Amino acid sequence: MPPRVDEEITFRKLEVLLAFMQCGNLAKAAEALDISTVSVHRALHSLEKGMRCTLFRHEGRSLTPTDAAQVLAEVAGEVIKTMIDGIRATREAAGYGSEHLKIGSLYSLTIRAVPEIVTVIKSRRPDLQAELILGSNADLLDKLKRGAIDASLMAVPSYDSEIESIELFEDEIFFAAPIGSAYGQHDAIDLRQCRDEPFVSLSEGFATSGDFLEAFRIADFTPNVVMKVSDIFSLINLVSGGVGYTLLPGRVRDLFAHKIMLIPLCAEYDMRQTIGLSFLRRRERDPNLLALATVCRLTIKGQQAS
Repeated sequence: MPPRVDEEITFRKLEVLLAFMQCGNLAKAAEALDISTVSVHRALHSLEKGMRCTLFRHEGRSLTPTDAAQVLAEVAGEVIKTMIDGIRATREAAGYGSEHLKIGSLYSLTIRAVPEIVTVIKSRRPDLQAELILGSNADLLDKLKRGAIDASLMAVPSYDSEIESIELFEDEIFFAAPIGSAYGQHDAIDLRQCRDEPFVSLSEGFATSGDFLEAFRIADFTPNVVMKVSDIFSLINLVSGGVGYTLLPGRVRDLFAHKIMLIPLCAEYDMRQTIGLSFLRRRERDPNLLALATVCRLTIKGQQAS
């Protein structure tokens, strides 16, 4: 059986020892720890009792550390650091966050929702280091499952026993054309009338690319896709430049109204993306994620009301 540590020796008392060694006297150590001088003296005396050797010499009203105290302080610093690291690792393994929060997001959500959400979460938790990681829905879901991100703002994935999602809002899919296009005169677009038109689309894995494929499945023809890109901003620029038409979510309208038109699709093509906050179900009680979920709900509610 390994040697046992005397019950008089505790992490708290080792912290008192370190404070005393750094501050140089009882009063300053007590102030640093926000406890009484008597409590500091009692903790140091208890440590001596547990160590069964002299740690301090009394010189008048002062305590002077011995070489033994110096050795114990060095070990105590390493022990406490290791324990703090261990606590952090244990909490993360159990699904509780650290001071770092990695938030995944679709590119299109950075237009309005994400900047406000990040700003608010930082104001509520100033010590929290937030990192934003952009990608397609498929890429973000993969990162979520691998633990590369903590949560993701994206189209709510189909049921998965590992994933918990909080629905935030629904977004309609529109036909996108450049400013001045003749299609702008239509109240609604029947994709069958666009059979001979060139199209551009997002690469596979994006929520909007899935809607694009589904719409043309309903239209019962394969569109002439002249180019695919990996972000929605490049896609919008291609449409604006007249390279091809595409389908886009309504959330991009406000920022790009000067470049493209978003025209409703006929009722048979009615499609909506459900956007939400997704995270691993085992981390549903993580305080960082609970705070993020609250901020997301309030932010989206405020934007919808404005």
